[in-house]
Amino acid sequence: MALMLYVGYRVLLSFFGAKKPSAKSSGSRGPAEVTYRDPVCGIYVSEEAAVIGTHEGTRHHFCSMNCLEKYRERLSHTD
Repeated sequence: MALMLYVGYRVLLSFFGAKKPSAKSSGSRGPAEVTYRDPVCGIYVSEEAAVIGTHEGTRHHFCSMNCLEKYRERLSHTD
């Protein structure tokens, strides 16, 4: 009976226990992803996730359309 309780405990522990890191993360990392700082809120975004706007030939990377619109509003107030 005690053996069955122990086996049941181990089975439940394996289902609900913390996951161990996979063997793939052995410390070697691939190439670092390039990120850009949003000029409005300061969040860093990757090129794939960024909303890109251009001003005077310079590309700016934003975290969202909301930040891009705020940036455009600032530009229109300074002109």
